Amino acid sequence: MQLHQQIRDFILANLVVFDDEVEFGNADNIFELGFVNSLFAMKLVTFIESEFQMTIESDEMEISNFNTIDNIVNFIQSKSVYK
Repeated sequence: MQLHQQIRDFILANLVVFDDEVEFGNADNIFELGFVNSLFAMKLVTFIESEFQMTIESDEMEISNFNTIDNIVNFIQSKSVYK
């Protein structure tokens, strides 16, 4: 599965809005759109660490690493063999 789609599927499964018509692009800020919250952020970190066998250090816990699908994918690729 493509990395962008894998991240999108996780986000869609964990939305805090209940709307089957939710749409967002890879560059859209999912936090600003109100689709996710701080609890989701922790789920996302846990998902990334588990799914991609990596550790996210406290100094990497910047919202800019996790606020768009593109940024999440870039972050994963910068830390792993998923380049």
